[in-house]
Amino acid sequence: MFGWLIKRQIHAFETSYIYDMTYARELLDADPAAFRKFAKVMGIARYRKDVPLAVWSAAKLVGAMAEDCGPCTQLVTTMSEREGVPPEVLQAILERDLQAMPEEVRLGFRFAEATLAHDPEADGLREQVVARWGKRGLVSLSFALTSARLFPTLKYALGEGKACSRITIGGKTLAVARHQVA
Repeated sequence: MFGWLIKRQIHAFETSYIYDMTYARELLDADPAAFRKFAKVMGIARYRKDVPLAVWSAAKLVGAMAEDCGPCTQLVTTMSEREGVPPEVLQAILERDLQAMPEEVRLGFRFAEATLAHDPEADGLREQVVARWGKRGLVSLSFALTSARLFPTLKYALGEGKACSRITIGGKTLAVARHQVA
C-alpha cells in the first residue's frame, strides 16, 4: 500500500518539475524502510527561517553545483524561480557573478562557498550571517547547503547521475560556472 502511493507522488513530482526520479523509485523498490529514512531528509531540505528566500536559494545552489551541473542544479533553479527568486538573481548565482548579486545574496553565496572549501574566511562570513539573520538563519543556510549536496551525491552513487548540462531560467539557457571544491 505504501509503495503505490509514494510512486504516485514521485510521478507527480517528476511531471511538475520535468525531473527524473528513477533513483527514488529504485530506492523504494530496494528497501521501503531505507526510502522512509531518506524521505526524512526532506525536513532539513525545506527548513528556512529568518533568512530571505534568495539567500537560502543561493546556499542551495552552491551545494547543488558543488556536486552536479545538470538535473539537480536545474531542479533547485526551477524550484527557486517558482518560489519567487528573480531570474536575474539566479543567473548571477549560476554564473558566479558576485557583482550582479544583491548584497545579501552575495553574503549567503560567499558563506556557502567558503564553508564548502573549508576556507578560514567562512568564520567571518558566519559571524555576518548570524549578525544579520540570527542562529536560525545560520541553521537555515547550513541545512540548505548540506541537503542540496545529498541528492546529487545519492543519485551518482546509485548510478543515476547525469552529465553536466545547460540550465534554463526564465526561458534563457546558460552554462553553470562550477566551483571545484576539494
